[in-house]
Amino acid sequence: MAATARIGPNAILQHLPVLDAEIGERLRGALLHRAGVEEPPADAGMLPEEDVARLHHAVRLFLPDRFARIQRAAGLATGDYILAHRIPKLAQRLIRALPSALGARVLTMAIAKHSWTFAGSGVFRICGFAPLTLEIVENPLASHAADAPICDWHVAVFERLYGALVWSKLNVREVACSAQGVSACRFVITPD
Repeated sequence: MAATARIGPNAILQHLPVLDAEIGERLRGALLHRAGVEEPPADAGMLPEEDVARLHHAVRLFLPDRFARIQRAAGLATGDYILAHRIPKLAQRLIRALPSALGARVLTMAIAKHSWTFAGSGVFRICGFAPLTLEIVENPLASHAADAPICDWHVAVFERLYGALVWSKLNVREVACSAQGVSACRFVITPD
C-alpha cells in the first residue's frame, strides 16, 4: 500500500485564526466539519494532503468572495511561521547579505529541498532564474476546476519568504494553474 502524501500543518493551522476573524469560531468549526477535516493540534506533524486540499477547496466553495483574502492572509502567516521557526537566523542573515540574484538562488534551492512540505504529491520544479519561475506539477491544492488561478496561499508564502529575505519590493504572480486544466501551477517572482 502506498504511503499517503502529506503537507505541513501550517497549510491548515494558519487558516484557523484567519477564518475565526472572517467568520467566527463557530462557523469555522462548521466549515471544517463540512470539509471533513479535524482541527489539528498546534503541535501537529505533517497532515494528509487530502485534508489540506479539502479545507482549501471548502474555503473557495463556501466563501468565494473571501477566498483570495483568506488564502493570502493564511499564506503570509505561514511564511511568518517559516521565518520564525524553520529557517535558521544565521541562514536568513546570509541570504539577506548576498546580492539579490544569488540570495534568490540560495533561498530557492532551500525551498526546493523542502518542497514536499507544501507540494505533497505534486512535483516542485525550478524552471528558471531570470525571471525566477517555479512550478508545482499536479498541485494537490489546485485539483478542482476554476476559471482563474487559485493558489493565493502559495503566492503569499513565496511573497513573504522572498520579500523578507531577498527583495523588499517584489511581485509574485501565478501565471498558470492546474485548476484551469494545465499540468502545473506556475509562479513568477520578480523584484518590483
